Amino acid sequence: MDTLKVKNFGPIQEANVEFGDFTLLVGPQASGKSIFLQLFKLVADNNYITNTLNKYGYNWNNNAEFLDRYLGEGMSQVWTDKTKIIADGKEFRNKDLATIIPDASGYERENVFYIPAQRVLTLENGWPRPFKSFAVSDPFSIKNFSESIRLYVELGGDVIFREDHSPLKETKSYKDIFYTSEIVMDKSGPTKRIVLKMDSSQLPYMVWSTGQKESMPLHLSFFFLKYPSLTLTGVTDITVVIEEPEMGLHPAAIKSMIVDFLYLISIGYKLVISTHSPVLLEFVWAVRMLKENNADSTALRELFEMKEIGPFDEVFEKTMKYMDFKTYFFDKGDGIVKDISSLDAGSENPDIAEWGGLSSFASRAGEIVSKNIPL
Repeated sequence: MDTLKVKNFGPIQEANVEFGDFTLLVGPQASGKSIFLQLFKLVADNNYITNTLNKYGYNWNNNAEFLDRYLGEGMSQVWTDKTKIIADGKEFRNKDLATIIPDASGYERENVFYIPAQRVLTLENGWPRPFKSFAVSDPFSIKNFSESIRLYVELGGDVIFREDHSPLKETKSYKDIFYTSEIVMDKSGPTKRIVLKMDSSQLPYMVWSTGQKESMPLHLSFFFLKYPSLTLTGVTDITVVIEEPEMGLHPAAIKSMIVDFLYLISIGYKLVISTHSPVLLEFVWAVRMLKENNADSTALRELFEMKEIGPFDEVFEKTMKYMDFKTYFFDKGDGIVKDISSLDAGSENPDIAEWGGLSSFASRAGEIVSKNIPL
C-alpha cells in the first residue's frame, strides 16, 4: 500500500499518509498512531485476518463485533457513520470488514508483518505464547504476532540459538543490548525456554533487564525477516510495522537498532514505525541534511561510529542513494495528521520545527538556560 487516507476514525479527524521506504509516525499518547497502524494492517490483510480469526474459533454477527475481535473489546466505536477510508485510491467500506473469503490454496499471505508495542507479553516463561492463550478481548495484533514468533521459533530454534554462533548476533543492536551474554535454548527442564547465559549462569527471561525483555521479540523478528526462506511468507516485499521499538532501550542501543532497520529496507522491506524517541527523528534529519549536501555513505559510517569498512557499508550506500524517508505528526489537539517530512528546524510551523514535539523540550530548555544565565 502506497497511500492511506482516513477521516473520522477514533481520534483521527483526517490523515493523508504517503508511505516511504522508512516512515515514522510521531505524536503524543492517544493521538491515534496505534489505531492508524492497526487500520493499515486491517486494510492490507483483511482476508488474512478474517480467516485467521475464524480458524481459531472466533465468531461475530456484525461489523461492530468483528472490530471488537480485531481491535480489542470496546473498540468498535472508532468506526462511525462518518468514517471514510481510502487505500491507494480505492475506498475501503464498512461492509468490506468482516466477510470470510476462504483461500482455495489453504494459505493466506500477509502483506504487513505487525510488531506491536505490547510485544513483551508474547514471551511467557521464556517461550512465545500461542494465539489461543490470549484473552478474546485482546487485540489481534498481539495474538497474531505471538503465534507467528512461536511458529518461527519451533521451526528454527536449533538454528537461532546455536551456542557456537547464534545468527541473532549478526544484528547491529545485539552487542549494545546483550553485551557478552549468550541467548540460548534451555532444554534441561520439562519444556524448552529461552535463557540468557552469563558465564556459568543461565538467567530466566523474567529476570532480564527491561531493555533485554523488550528487544527479544524484536530480535526474533529481525532474524526471520532477514532470512525469509525460514519464514511462513518466504518473501521480502511486505511492510513491517513496528510500534515504539525504543521501549526500555538506551539511546546507544536505539542507534544500533536503526542500522538493523536500514538493513531490512535494503533487502526489500518497507518499514512503518511509531515512536516517541527523538533519536529516530535525529537520524532521519541527519540523512536528509547529508543528502541535500551531497555527502556520501561514509558519513553514515561515521554517524554510527563504524570506523572500518564493514558489512553495513552497502546498506549505507543504498540509504543515501535510494531510500525514501517520511515523517508524520499525529496532532492530538485537532486530530489532523500532518506531513512534517522536511524536519526543517527553521520552519515557521512549530509542528515541523519541533519535529512533532520531540525536540521542543530541548529547545525550550536551551532558551530558559540562556535567559537566566548572565553572559
